Amino acid sequence: MLEEYLNRIIHGDCLDVLHKLPDACIDLVVTSPPYNLKNSTGNGMKDGRGGKWANAALIKGYENYDDCMPVEEYALWQHEVLLELVRVIKDDGAIFYNHKWRVQDGLIQDRRDIVYDVPLRQIIIWKRKGGINFNAGYFLPTYEVIYLIAKKDFKLAPHCNRYGDVWEIMQEQRNDHPAPFPVELIDRIISSTTAQIVLDPFMGSGTTAVVAAGLGRDFIGIEKSAKYCESAMARLEKNKIYPEVAKFHQLDLFQLTPPPIKQKKTKQINDHDTQSLF
Repeated sequence: MLEEYLNRIIHGDCLDVLHKLPDACIDLVVTSPPYNLKNSTGNGMKDGRGGKWANAALIKGYENYDDCMPVEEYALWQHEVLLELVRVIKDDGAIFYNHKWRVQDGLIQDRRDIVYDVPLRQIIIWKRKGGINFNAGYFLPTYEVIYLIAKKDFKLAPHCNRYGDVWEIMQEQRNDHPAPFPVELIDRIISSTTAQIVLDPFMGSGTTAVVAAGLGRDFIGIEKSAKYCESAMARLEKNKIYPEVAKFHQLDLFQLTPPPIKQKKTKQINDHDTQSLF
C-alpha cells in the first residue's frame, strides 16, 4: 500500500492523506506548517506593512490557504497533525517539526498548545538572519524552533551527534514560495539520520523531496496547493541532473551527469544517467 505514495507529491489535505497511511510506515518526518501569521498581533501583517518578506508575499497568505485561523482552532489542527505523524513513524522514527515562537498581546507564544502529549526529545534553535521588527516592545526575533519528536529507538546517524543544538543557517532567498525551507537546513536534518522514507505533509516548494532524493532516500510529499505541487515536480526534474544538495557533499556521491560539451562529437545523456538519483 505504501508503494503507491513513494516518491510522489500528493495533491490533497494533509490529514486526509495521513489517515490513509498505515501505522509505523515512515522513518522520518521533516516539515514546517503554515504559522498562522495573518492571525497575529505584532508583526505588521494586518496593517499592510507585510513583515520582512520580499514584496509582502505573505499578506495574501499561501496559494489556496489564507493562513488566518482562530488561534485555538489552529492549535487543535496542528496537534491533530502531530498525533497522526507520531502514529505513522516507526519505533525508531522521528519528526523534525519547525515552528516559530512569537509575541502575542505582549506575551510569548511558545507552541506548548501544539506540542503536548508527544514524545518531545529536544529543541533545536535555527538561527536565521534578522529582518524588521515593527514592535518596540521586544527585541528583533532571529530564530525559529525545530522540535525533535522521537520514538524510543530513534538514534542519529554515526558521528552526527557532534552537531550542537543551535544551527546558524541562512533562510532561502531564491524561491517562489513565500516561506521556503533552506536546502542546507533540510540537508542537515536528513543527513543526520539513516532514514530511508522521508515524509513532509506540508511540502510547499518541494525542498524536503529534493533533498531526500538527492541523498538517495525515498520521499512522500503532501501539498494542498496544485500550483506548489507542479512547481515542486518541475524542481525535482531539474534536480535529476543538477542536485541542489551537491554543494554540501562530495560530487561522486550523486553520480552527476555533466552538461554536454558543444563539440562535433557530443556525448549523449542517457536515461539511466539522468534517473540515477531517484
